[in-house]
Amino acid sequence: MSQADAIFERFAPLHPRRIDLSLGRIERLLGDLGAPHRRLPPILHVAGTNGKGSTVAFVRAALEAAGKRVHVYTSPHLVRFNERIRLAGALVDDERLAEALDRCEAVNAGQSISVFEITTAAALLLFSETPADYLLLEVGLGGRFDATNVIDAPAASIITPVSFDHPEFLGDTVEQIAYEKAGILRRGAPAIIAEQEEGALRVIEREALRVGAPRIVAGRDFFARAEHGRLIFEDHDGLLDLPLPRLPGRHQHGNAATAIAALRAILPALPTRALERGLTDVDWPARLQRLRGGPLVALAPAHAEVWLDGAHNEAGGRVLAEAMADFEDHSPRPLALICGTLASKNTAGFLAHFKGLAQETLAVPIAGEHAGRAAEEVAAIARGVGLSAAACDSVASALRFLAARDWPTPPRILIAGSLYLAGQVLEENGDAPR
Repeated sequence: MSQADAIFERFAPLHPRRIDLSLGRIERLLGDLGAPHRRLPPILHVAGTNGKGSTVAFVRAALEAAGKRVHVYTSPHLVRFNERIRLAGALVDDERLAEALDRCEAVNAGQSISVFEITTAAALLLFSETPADYLLLEVGLGGRFDATNVIDAPAASIITPVSFDHPEFLGDTVEQIAYEKAGILRRGAPAIIAEQEEGALRVIEREALRVGAPRIVAGRDFFARAEHGRLIFEDHDGLLDLPLPRLPGRHQHGNAATAIAALRAILPALPTRALERGLTDVDWPARLQRLRGGPLVALAPAHAEVWLDGAHNEAGGRVLAEAMADFEDHSPRPLALICGTLASKNTAGFLAHFKGLAQETLAVPIAGEHAGRAAEEVAAIARGVGLSAAACDSVASALRFLAARDWPTPPRILIAGSLYLAGQVLEENGDAPR
């Protein structure tokens, strides 16, 4: 067990009995720490349901290509907590992380606080003490009452596509969820708004007008399209002919466009070369990541493609199925889906998009303390939406099952349904983010 893991265990008794989204506890702790959230570099604050991490990754890659030092805060992690905190380009090391967590624990002095709140306070403390040019700050849950929303004056706010997720905390309509996401908007800070459902866009624009945040809206103020193997981006300042994003899938065109629009809002003189490198150098694990070797991949059928994605909600399932359909159009292969989901997720909504696309669905459990659905339950849900499905006791056994099949063409295998499952696969395959 690492130093940080031991500290997290000590935090558990401090966690409120139920999730209570509030800023009071973290504001108290930050005040007692000397207000590190007031001593940060210019911030891009990012909320949304899907695409937050990819958008942050595009922004970081472009800024670093321009020679900027960039802090990044994202969640959840895939394998190690350190992945959540990037200090001026490097993941925080165990010693610095443990020291910051120790300081926050001592100052908190046993008062009620959630694990995400106290770890966010530790991240902000580290960011305040390490020189950098920008901080990319990703919301954990919602926006309005998320622990990251203690900042007063971001350089810009980004809202990626909003869809139905976490209804127990954010509301049971997309409009209610959009209202919570729009809580990060601030007066005078440009609001870069990705393509949205009509109801969500209406709410976000209303909130932007209410607080006085200038709006930059996809489909109205900026546009992107794939053309002849290039990404064409256009806004009021002109047209850019750029390489396609390194991250595969049509949905990444929208994430890349949102990142470019945000960069042009805060750094209008950013060289086009930095934007080009941001698209081609970007790295974001478990987002349609091709696994090309490792102990798990060795179990797959010979010459199979193995892909990994952390998509876990209905909208994520839709864009992932669209990407698989695009792959099929360009390079036909039978698709096998290996899926594990959390009990709190709309598993049927996620899986329904693969009807008529996946020839075989193998349900697997999610290891660890996360409340995952049993493999048999996931398989039953898959059959309920029209998929041919069976249960396996692990990803390894699912790959062995597929390897024992007689395939006319080596299959395309997609492992998806949860970021926790994706992290488990990366760790078992020796591909943990570094």
